[in-house]
Amino acid sequence: MKVAIIHDWLVTYAGAERVLEQMIKVYPEADLFSMVDFIPEEERGFISHKAVQTSFIQNLPWAKSKYRSYLPLMPLAVEQFDLSSYDLVISSSHAVAKAVITGPDQLHISYIHSPIRYAWDLQHQYLRESGLNKGLKGWVAKYLLHRIRKWDVGTSNRVDVYIANSNFIKRRIEKVYRRDSVVIYPPVSVKDFSFCDKKEDYYLTASRMVPYKKMDMIVEAFTKMPNKKLRVIGTGPDFAKIQKIAKNFENIQLMGYQSFPVLKDSMEKAKAFVFAAEEDFGITPVEAQACGTPVIAFAKGGVLETVQGLDEANPTGVFFKEQTSSSLSEAIDVFEENAHKILYENCEVNASRFSNKRFREEFKEFVEKEYKNWKERV
Repeated sequence: MKVAIIHDWLVTYAGAERVLEQMIKVYPEADLFSMVDFIPEEERGFISHKAVQTSFIQNLPWAKSKYRSYLPLMPLAVEQFDLSSYDLVISSSHAVAKAVITGPDQLHISYIHSPIRYAWDLQHQYLRESGLNKGLKGWVAKYLLHRIRKWDVGTSNRVDVYIANSNFIKRRIEKVYRRDSVVIYPPVSVKDFSFCDKKEDYYLTASRMVPYKKMDMIVEAFTKMPNKKLRVIGTGPDFAKIQKIAKNFENIQLMGYQSFPVLKDSMEKAKAFVFAAEEDFGITPVEAQACGTPVIAFAKGGVLETVQGLDEANPTGVFFKEQTSSSLSEAIDVFEENAHKILYENCEVNASRFSNKRFREEFKEFVEKEYKNWKERV
């Protein structure tokens, strides 16, 4: 069985790349394709230092920093890959990889992190946060996204079998593509974290500081609770804005970017981890639980599948219903009133459901079953 794996773009090591890393461990002989590849040599361990075949976008001006600006060209780019010599094609897709062209004698299985977020239900949020919700540039962006949506739906039948990274994304696939999918949760390196039952008196949030993460809202909530301490790890475009909000509040510690050992130590000792984003899956709440740390999270997206609320037998966290500082403040009060119900051991056990080993086993078993069934049909 000759295998090809195609990924949207290789520019960093984030959630989608962690999935890709484990796919490569399942199929170490697979050839790897991507729209662009700008991973430095010293950071290529997660792809086993494989050579990557890239598209023409790799060589366009400013592609390294502006690759997302070439989104209108990506439909053309992904269709130029010649994968005709492979028996099995696996796409790891949150944008265009799932649209690669395959033939009737090839099986194409696509692991969907999400249909293109900024072209579908998050379009208005994306345009607003990018300053493209009005004016001539706004109309151009809206037209391009309209064309992307038509192309995205039109290419959805190029996939033989869909895998969703959560039930939340399964519903999004059904809504957008009218296709069924099987859920295999992403891998989380839970063994990189250590269980700790000696918590200190502070809350923790950690994320890249971009608008949809709502880090500003979390900080604002703690400005109204001066008796509760918050540590904030991360940096990004919103850092100056958040710094201004936190100014003169001694209970809020902005730590900026921190190395993994510092993040790990802070996560292990926090009384709870605060998470306010609407994510397709959400890795950091699982990492927090691996430390035995409860989670206080916005009640939407994949986190509803990774955190067990107070209404469940073995709760691991508390949810808030609105992305507002007042809703979060209320949730923190509820957490403190019910903290005795959330056992640190249950948090760790819950996180173990999402290990790297579990992903590899589920993914390999599913792919090989589908490949066997497909071979019998053809």
